[in-house]
Amino acid sequence: MSNLELLNHPLFIGLDKQILPEALKLFCSTEKNLKKGEMIFHSGTTTEVMGFVLDGRIQIESTDYWGNKTIIDNLGSGKVFGETYALTGKPLMVDAVAVEDSKIMLLNPKKLFASNVGTDEINSILIKNILKISMNKNLHLSQRIFHTNSKTIRGRLLAYLSSCVSSKTPDTEFDIPYDRQQLADYLQVDRSALSTELSKMKADGLIDFWKNHFKLLHRD
Repeated sequence: MSNLELLNHPLFIGLDKQILPEALKLFCSTEKNLKKGEMIFHSGTTTEVMGFVLDGRIQIESTDYWGNKTIIDNLGSGKVFGETYALTGKPLMVDAVAVEDSKIMLLNPKKLFASNVGTDEINSILIKNILKISMNKNLHLSQRIFHTNSKTIRGRLLAYLSSCVSSKTPDTEFDIPYDRQQLADYLQVDRSALSTELSKMKADGLIDFWKNHFKLLHRD
């Protein structure tokens, strides 16, 4: 990700090109290459850093005592994760793992609150940006409640797939970031039952799909 792309990202919006290096220095930023399956944050531990996805894909997930996995989110390039835990110092309730070879930037947001580093202007801009990102993420995670609220698998699928269609660009064809097992984990349903319901929805003329590519259909 280039510096220009970073400047257009919500985390750094409001900064100019000359200030970006100072902002990254304030964050004590470091870059890290990850292999598929490599863990970044472990549930039960604490972290002083947040992650910024430069390339690849990071999955936020929770695994219970019996090994049942729930996918909370799937984050691609430009997404931020772990900022709440980094700022509060509370133990993580989730794991963050690379689901493909990835590159991330690790940032320490607490440095922005140190009185002896940075300028008030830069710190203020970055703190406001983090706050806005956190609020938008809360809205996004709240949306997941609607995806898993239905008691039926079809209801959960309809809620999730409908949310994938943007109101600004209502294209009814799209790719989802999950394979079948990951989608089942995200919706908290059995994979086999999920596949069966997808086939029924296709037969009913509600959707068409190939692997992770979907198209929503209108029934006559």
